[in-house]
Amino acid sequence: MSDVQQLRDRLEQGSSKQKFQAVQELAAQGQSGETVLMDILRQRVGQPITAVEGAVMQVLTAATSVEVQTFLTQHWNDGLVLLQSERDIDYAPIQQALARKQYEEADRLTLQKMCELAGPVAVGRKWLYFSDVDQFPTTDLRLIDQLWRVYSEDKFGFSIQRELWLSSKKDWERLWPKIGWKGDNGWTRYPNEFTWDLSAPRGHLPLSNQLRGVRVMAALMNHPAWAE
Repeated sequence: MSDVQQLRDRLEQGSSKQKFQAVQELAAQGQSGETVLMDILRQRVGQPITAVEGAVMQVLTAATSVEVQTFLTQHWNDGLVLLQSERDIDYAPIQQALARKQYEEADRLTLQKMCELAGPVAVGRKWLYFSDVDQFPTTDLRLIDQLWRVYSEDKFGFSIQRELWLSSKKDWERLWPKIGWKGDNGWTRYPNEFTWDLSAPRGHLPLSNQLRGVRVMAALMNHPAWAE
């Protein structure tokens, strides 16, 4: 059995960790690996998208092959995740940034789109009140969360942060160091002290406007989107 076939088997049947490793090893195989990754995405058309497919998409998005880019244009031109909004917000820029592993840009766009979701006053001030978050539609908040989870090997997203918050018994001072927002020298400084790649702690991103205090974060963690 060839190395590529073994990697394909691991990608289809292994544990989550093995699948993510197989994606990266297939990427290193060049054209033969890219062919397998394209086949994997073909099989997922019309099915629920997971973080494994997100990792595959990130590899293929970075590929320089004309064949790969043509494949993406023909089959996934709008991205992996179906973008639905109750308020006609265009989340495509977030998906595009995440597919390119541009996590800092995706974080900036996330705040921008959440301000759009809150309305023109929030767009003007460029940050959120907790009361803005309370009014967010479940559909939109879940979509933003899904985008972050799909394109981060399930490391980032509001629901991941909520899981860690609950495991910290809702103690913010226990949560901040766990997700890398606070260290021995105080609060992590934006943007240079944050980690804008997958080496970051689980739940590190998105930042959720954390510089404005705990109330916005609390509103996100308590939103009905996670209770349904």
